[in-house]
Amino acid sequence: MPGLIVDNADRAQDHNNNNTPRNSNYVVEEEEVSEEEEEAIMMPDFGDHVDTSIFGQILEMDEGDDHDFSAPLVLNFFEQAEETFQKMETALNNKDLPELSKLGHFLKGSSATLGFTKIRDSCQLIQQYGHGLNVDGSSEPDEGVCLKKIAEALASARVDTVALHKMMREFFEYDKSE
Repeated sequence: MPGLIVDNADRAQDHNNNNTPRNSNYVVEEEEVSEEEEEAIMMPDFGDHVDTSIFGQILEMDEGDDHDFSAPLVLNFFEQAEETFQKMETALNNKDLPELSKLGHFLKGSSATLGFTKIRDSCQLIQQYGHGLNVDGSSEPDEGVCLKKIAEALASARVDTVALHKMMREFFEYDKSE
């Protein structure tokens, strides 16, 4: 197994001798890292915004470190999301629950494919309440409740999309001034 030589200049500690400085060089075992662990190490912490296993699969489609495939795919999602949010606002103002359900389903699929969990979850709520269903799948006969829950989920999706878009622009090293 490969090791790392640490010399006296590094003030290595001998843990078997009361943590006093050791007078000779010694070898520290280096852990072997799998490809999956290496990819996870290179990926920033997106918190609960991203399912890193799904997003990692998207990144694996890139050739090398250039992100020629994944960057446009991911960044185009945000354009698509904004267009869909505008359509949702119109449908919400028109109290068009079936259209809201359809739009929620559409954006849920796109966000799930990329591993964008918080957006996906908000879109799931929009889809459910657009069908007149509560989160647990039971019927919600009050249209006013459905519209209120959809408005809340849409607001949450917008906030999460702005935050995630910023993280993705940084990850893909796009101009951070925009």
